[in-house]
Amino acid sequence: MLTVAPDTPARGPIRLLYFAWIRERIGVPSETVETRARDVAALIRELAGRDDRYALAFSDLAAVRVAVNQRLVELDGSLEDAEEVAFFPPMTGG
Repeated sequence: MLTVAPDTPARGPIRLLYFAWIRERIGVPSETVETRARDVAALIRELAGRDDRYALAFSDLAAVRVAVNQRLVELDGSLEDAEEVAFFPPMTGG
């Protein structure tokens, strides 16, 4: 898994979108950030370190799905060309 390197230049701006209970826990529907994270997992660690709201929202990663530029990705998904990252709970169909 990729990690955040101290000498990595900041990426951004990246628009973050939060949906459903993730949005409720964080308290905002979206925000724009700059990050040194190279992948989704590193971005989540960075966000969770901000304060308790983010830590709570990302406390169970099995219940979080992620899309980068509107494409579903795993936690090791790259942020290299990311303009938008969306976080949402798993969906079910009927």
